Amino acid sequence: QVQLVESGGGVVQPGGSLRLSCSASGFSIVHYYMTWYRQIPGKERELVAQIGTRENTWYAESVKDRFTISRDIGKNTVYLQMNSLKFEDTAMYLCHASIEAWGQGTQVTVSS
Repeated sequence: QVQLVESGGGVVQPGGSLRLSCSASGFSIVHYYMTWYRQIPGKERELVAQIGTRENTWYAESVKDRFTISRDIGKNTVYLQMNSLKFEDTAMYLCHASIEAWGQGTQVTVSS
C-alpha cells in the first residue's frame, strides 16, 4: 500500500527553523519525483520544492536560499529543511510522490 506520512510541523517564531519529514512506504522514493507543496485556505496549492530521481532539485522563488529539500534513500524519507521562516510561510505542507500519492499534511505556523 502506497503511503506518505508527513511530520515535523509546528509553531515557530519568525527567523526560526523547522525540518519536515515525509516518510514513504509501499514504493521506493528513488524512482519518483518527490515534491513538497503548501496550501493556505482560499489559495491555490503552491509547489515549494522538488527533488528528482537524480537528486536534481527545484525551488519556488519565494523559498530559494531558505529551504532545502533532501532525501534519505535508506529511510525512504524526504526532508524539507526550512530556515529563516517568515509569517508568509504559514501553511499546511503536503508531500507528493509522482506515483500520484499525497500525504495528509503537516501544519507550519510562523507566529510571534
